[in-house]
Amino acid sequence: MGAARVLCGAEEERVVSTHKAPGACPRCGGAVVATDVESERRILCLPLCLKSKRKYSCTRCLRRLVTLYS
Repeated sequence: MGAARVLCGAEEERVVSTHKAPGACPRCGGAVVATDVESERRILCLPLCLKSKRKYSCTRCLRRLVTLYS
């Protein structure tokens, strides 16, 4: 199974930073936290692409939040 992941292009994610975001959770009213994540796709141990994403989540109910307009 491990060899197949190396050949097919496994994706690795790592958290770059976490900080408080403005606003509140629409479900429970808890604080929102923004997490910057870098994902790297590799094929045969060679880096193919690097993507940066920002994910939002609630600290109280742990619900993942999606931005409507970015």
